[in-house]
Amino acid sequence: MNPCPCGYLGDSRGRCHCTQDQIQRYRSRISGPLLDRIDLFVEMSRPRNFLNRHECEIPERSAFVRARVERARQLQLKLRGCVNAQLDNAGLKKYCALKSSDMELFKQASDQHALSPRACHRILKVARTLADMDGADSIATEHLAEAISYHSSNRAQGMNFVG
Repeated sequence: MNPCPCGYLGDSRGRCHCTQDQIQRYRSRISGPLLDRIDLFVEMSRPRNFLNRHECEIPERSAFVRARVERARQLQLKLRGCVNAQLDNAGLKKYCALKSSDMELFKQASDQHALSPRACHRILKVARTLADMDGADSIATEHLAEAISYHSSNRAQGMNFVG
C-alpha cells in the first residue's frame, strides 16, 4: 500500500503534494478488520545508491536469512505441530506466555493503539516467531517490542504491508 495517492509521501525530494484530506480518504479505503488480518506492516523507503549497489553494505545475505527462517519453521513444526501463524487459543496460552513486565508493555500498546483481540493474537504469534528465529525458549521483551512495532506504528501511518 502506498502511503498516499501519489505514492511519494515522505520522499526526500518533496514530490508529494497530497493534502491531509486526500491522504486520509486514501487510507480509509481499507477497513480495520481487513488490516487486522495482516501480520506485518513494514515501512519501505526509496533505496539510495540503487545504481551503485556495490557501495551499499549488505548486513546479511539472503541465503543466511532463509536458512534461519527454515530452521525456525522446522522448530515450530517439531515442537508445536504447526507453524506459529496457525496456533489456536490454547497454543497461544501455552507457547506465547509473557512475563508480567512484558504483559504490562503489551497492555499499554494495546490501549495506545486500540488493538483488537485478533491483532493482539497476531502480535503474540509474530513475537513467538521472532523468539524462534533467535533460538530463544520464551518470548523476550525485545521480541514483543519488535512484533508490536511491525503491527502498530506502520499500520497507523498506512505504510506498506506484508501479509
